Amino acid sequence: MGIFSRLGDIINSNLNAALEKAEDPEKMIRLMIQEMEDTLVEIRSATAKCIAEKKERARLLHRLEEQKADWANKATKALDKGREDLARAALAEKTALADRVEHLTSELTHYDEQLAKYDHDIGRLQAKLNDARARQRTIVMRHRGAQHQLKSSRQIHNAKIDEMLHRFDSAERRIDHIESEAESLDMGHRPKTLDEEIDQLERDERVEAELETLKSERGAKESKGAAKAKDNA
Repeated sequence: MGIFSRLGDIINSNLNAALEKAEDPEKMIRLMIQEMEDTLVEIRSATAKCIAEKKERARLLHRLEEQKADWANKATKALDKGREDLARAALAEKTALADRVEHLTSELTHYDEQLAKYDHDIGRLQAKLNDARARQRTIVMRHRGAQHQLKSSRQIHNAKIDEMLHRFDSAERRIDHIESEAESLDMGHRPKTLDEEIDQLERDERVEAELETLKSERGAKESKGAAKAKDNA
């Protein structure tokens, strides 16, 4: 199973568990980032171990190649001395070393391939981790904003608050009624302003003028009636 496949299983498992428990998104994001960070540390550790093993195998390969060359020289010297038997034995050692060299060369190729895969995985995971960290703040802000909006909506639709506001309205209306009663009691007892007194004088003058006109008309009618009665007599 590859690193990313296993990481995906871990994250999906944690997400499903979080969703089942109705956990908040902030916690899920932190959990995913932590999983990615832990996996990145694990891959880097595996990479370091792979590099160390490759160096060890490369050193061993170098020694084996030196030994192989040495046995080749020994075989040549033995043959020069007419010791075909020793030359044959030296070549046997050289052949055995050649097999080990070939095996180690194959191993080093495998290490190179593994390191290339680790490097690719680290790059991908680091990019995803950077993206997750960059988006974490936005997700946290959205979540907190949604929580505040939900709380506000619940308060708006809270029946107890509506009832309380209704009581406030009733109390306000009661206060208005009391203030109105107080104002009505003060009416007629409040000192008149200068404008009101001047307006009153003007009204009084008009009343007096109308009264004089009425008296004149009444006097004229009475005089006319007296004169007519005198004529008839």
